[in-house]
Amino acid sequence: MEFSPVQERQTALSHGVTHYLEAGEGEPLILLHGVGFWTGGDYWLPNIVELSRHFHVFSPDFVGWGKGDRLSVEYSFAYLVDFVREFQDALGISSAHIVGHSMGGWVAALLAYESPHRVRTLSLVGSGGMSTRTLSTMTQFQAPTREAILAHATETIHDGSDVTEMADVWYQRTLLPGAVESYRRVLNHMNNPVHRARYHLRRRLPHIQLPTLVVWGAEDKINDVSMGQEMHALIPNSQMVVIPGGHYCPSQSPEPFNQQLIQFIRTHARNASK
Repeated sequence: MEFSPVQERQTALSHGVTHYLEAGEGEPLILLHGVGFWTGGDYWLPNIVELSRHFHVFSPDFVGWGKGDRLSVEYSFAYLVDFVREFQDALGISSAHIVGHSMGGWVAALLAYESPHRVRTLSLVGSGGMSTRTLSTMTQFQAPTREAILAHATETIHDGSDVTEMADVWYQRTLLPGAVESYRRVLNHMNNPVHRARYHLRRRLPHIQLPTLVVWGAEDKINDVSMGQEMHALIPNSQMVVIPGGHYCPSQSPEPFNQQLIQFIRTHARNASK
């Protein structure tokens, strides 16, 4: 399949405008990013080009992230899950291959549990949802400096991209009006132990019957690989791969990540067509 350049687009949803990246043709593949303050759909830039050679790739900013409109109320897991369904509805995507990293994996798993008909295959990458604890970066959140963002980009992006340029884009995003306040509303919900227990995945995973790939970085210090192993054990129709890298293995080890994801989806797409 010919490569199509990555396009930045936007669509109107119930909360306002959402920005997303799009590339490729074929079966729809939706990439869901993690909880980081400055992140967005562009977290997946090290992966989109190669994935778009095989699939029609969509990589949205979650509501509350990126350059799009924000809510003036506390966010919730329920709204984030429904955001994915609404995004699908707005683009006319009845179902898609869903890939979620970290928080995005937690949301993806909830979506697969609640709306399995909207998900063709499920891929959970260093996924959240298996621990009731919160991270100090979430409970003690402070707006980051440009230097801190550059250090993070240097540590986590290993595909040859200009990390200085990426860090500048991310830093400017943190300065948008209302960005800090909106992110704190997200964290207020996610840090609440009642909410974390209510949306815990352990009860839900055994009910996910979809083909599922669990991907973990061998050196993940945020979500230990044992969490991935437990997810794999709980999901009936799942397989697990451990690849080089840490929590940000899609951008730290893009080649093995892309290869594993492409092989998994294409295998199950072929099986579904038989």
